[in-house]
Amino acid sequence: MKVRQAKLEDAKGIATVHVDSWRSTYQGIVAQSYLDSLSYSAREELWHTVIPYGHVFVAENEQGKIVGFATASKERSGNYPDYQGELNAIYILAEYQGQGIGKALMQHTVRYLQMQGFESMLVLVLEDNPATAFYKAIGGEKIDVVEIEIGGERLQEAVYGWRTLPQIGDLE
Repeated sequence: MKVRQAKLEDAKGIATVHVDSWRSTYQGIVAQSYLDSLSYSAREELWHTVIPYGHVFVAENEQGKIVGFATASKERSGNYPDYQGELNAIYILAEYQGQGIGKALMQHTVRYLQMQGFESMLVLVLEDNPATAFYKAIGGEKIDVVEIEIGGERLQEAVYGWRTLPQIGDLE
């Protein structure tokens, strides 16, 4: 498994992971009609606009297939002044979860945030997402719960924060 910064030609692979992981992770959490409506081509267009900003990382298997991705930035909402950076997204295909790929992607996003001069970060995650255990295991502290709408449904999103960025060694 290899983690690297995404290139524009990775947009299609990232889009596939994005759609497939949403469909597997959020089944029974997000309305099935919404999950069925997710479009590979629309997500590919989205990633064509995001990748040039240089804060997207991909995980490849031994054959060079993209099996996961993560992206990070400055904290976007402005609602959490004690948190400078944000893990915007981290998704891994279901069959590759539990193999250390999430930790490897986190290492790259934390390094990126450090290079931006950030000392803290947060992530927003649906409360019913099993990945909440991952964030707790690497030191995330639940600091808030916010309500969001996905597919016409109101859902609860947990906000996990790290007042100090996780140490790279702690993620190994």
